[in-house]
Amino acid sequence: MVSVQYSEKLHIAIAGAGIAGLTAAIALKHPLIEVSIYEKATELKEIGASIALGPNGLRTLERLGLHDAISDEVAFRGPSDLPMIYRHWKTNEIIGNDSHQTVTEYLHQTARYHRGHLHAALAKHVPSDIIHLRKQIIDVELDPSEGVTLKFKDGSTATADVLLGADGLHSRVRQSFVPDFELKWSGWTAFRATFDASLVESIPDLPEDSTHWWGPTTSFFSSRLGKNSFSTVGSVFGDPEDPKALYNDVSWDEDASLQAFQELYKDWNPVVKRLTELTPNVRFYPNYSSTTYLDTWVFGDRVTLIGDAAHAHGGAHATGGSLAIDDAYTLSLALNSVFSVTAKRKPSRAEISKALKLYEQIRKPHAERLLKLVHTGNNARIQKLRSGKVEPDEELRARAAKGSSTNWLHEHDAVKAFEEALERERGDVGGVEVVSARL
Repeated sequence: MVSVQYSEKLHIAIAGAGIAGLTAAIALKHPLIEVSIYEKATELKEIGASIALGPNGLRTLERLGLHDAISDEVAFRGPSDLPMIYRHWKTNEIIGNDSHQTVTEYLHQTARYHRGHLHAALAKHVPSDIIHLRKQIIDVELDPSEGVTLKFKDGSTATADVLLGADGLHSRVRQSFVPDFELKWSGWTAFRATFDASLVESIPDLPEDSTHWWGPTTSFFSSRLGKNSFSTVGSVFGDPEDPKALYNDVSWDEDASLQAFQELYKDWNPVVKRLTELTPNVRFYPNYSSTTYLDTWVFGDRVTLIGDAAHAHGGAHATGGSLAIDDAYTLSLALNSVFSVTAKRKPSRAEISKALKLYEQIRKPHAERLLKLVHTGNNARIQKLRSGKVEPDEELRARAAKGSSTNWLHEHDAVKAFEEALERERGDVGGVEVVSARL
């Protein structure tokens, strides 16, 4: 039985040792906070392919003192200083790009990682003795007066003052409080691969920057990653309401067919075609997201959600990692705000409730703005698919020329948003000092 109770310190249990959970454990460093992480996996590692962090997530990691997690030793930044370049599927010409607006520091430029490398860089900053593996949550019991009890598949339990659901897209914590919450396949299925960059460096005219080729019905992405890795991603889109839609029943991280991957791009420009030929293996990553918004992220004044557990947006705009990092940091700022400067005790239930609701007040509208964008985009693609129309080349070029228009998302300042919310909460016209939590 894993049962931990603290009378003087605030004991926070974190469900999930992914990027959200590890960042939360790092950010919650405080003399009166004790953290335990419960992870269902048998070993501490991250599955998946590539991941991008925008300026928002990178700034937050820097504020936490995690310079080794944002350095060029582990991350890749393109030589153009542009977060993304768009090219034409057939001609390979550049037809658009995204650009930074508020970035002045090199290390804040969009960076790309092998997901496992980023996870390992964060894990180095979390004491191993607070991470409990093989702890799959099957139920959560809440006593608002006393705290939270976690029940695990192995029959053990754990107690805490506060529970953070950082357990991802299929969050068991979320399901415990919102049992009718549903995820839906968006219609997108990705073929993804990561491998050693040496396999493709011989390709003539291989772009040095992260590149997204746009086609009339699908797209292709490639990029160097940190630690001399490389990523290729191809996508297939089908009608999510069609039971015969291609790849509507594949699983996350399932082996995929290289032949099918290569067939998708056989008529594309020589660079893309050669990239598919030299990719050594591919895996499926179907895209799932929520179809509705959660009414609340806070349950019983003791439980809240961060990362994909809170906003299941399906990874759109490559922002899931940064959103999770900013969620974790904002939550730590909110909790720190209810400790007095000379605090010698943990916060009361009312103070905990105030902190969790402040966190929700700041982060939930931001995430829902993204979810609205995701739903609008998915619905538009579905309608286009059902119409049988193929996007004309001039429309494709015009769309690429506009870029993604998501600087509000990738360059969001979590600290500024927190300070503004706290000023409104306190009715304070002066500045608010925010102290970074560091290990």
